Amino acid sequence: MIPMIIQILLISVSVAMDAFAVSIGKGLTVSRVRVQDAAKSALWLGGFQMLFPILGYFAASTFSKYVTQFDHWIIFALLVFIGGNMVHEAFEEDEENSKETAQFDWKHMLPLAVACSIDAFAVGVSLTFMFTKAHMAFAILSIGVVTGLFSAAGLYIGRAFGSRWQEPAQIAGGVVLILLGVKVLLEHLGVIAF
Repeated sequence: MIPMIIQILLISVSVAMDAFAVSIGKGLTVSRVRVQDAAKSALWLGGFQMLFPILGYFAASTFSKYVTQFDHWIIFALLVFIGGNMVHEAFEEDEENSKETAQFDWKHMLPLAVACSIDAFAVGVSLTFMFTKAHMAFAILSIGVVTGLFSAAGLYIGRAFGSRWQEPAQIAGGVVLILLGVKVLLEHLGVIAF
């Protein structure tokens, strides 16, 4: 049970890195971070990070009987793609963040929440093949809570320290997802056993 919890927490932290990076970018644009701004950021980004894996789960559940023979390849491909994309995007964040605004209304937060959650949809597809329904529920809750906490913290970090943590955080999240994808593939192929 402990390895499963650790795996879920690693996935949660990795998926939260996009939202964390965006929050650092928003933190750079404010003169001070208000509690209500941190709460709005946490609710928008954390809420959507919970919603999109659920959508991914239902999409995968619909087609799971057709793909169970090669589900480990799907998990591997999705996690490596998402992780690689996060690492790639980390090097392109500066231009995006220069356009970031300090507003926290729905017109500014909804596009950010959706953009940060696209990867979470694919993670939801992967989780369908990795975990039972009970573990899936815990994973989705964990993703939402961790993302919410990281989003609020990102605002304060962005305001206090600037952009130096943004790129390393996103790269670290991408690398962890790639490593988890490789681990799942190697386990299913019988190369390793955890």
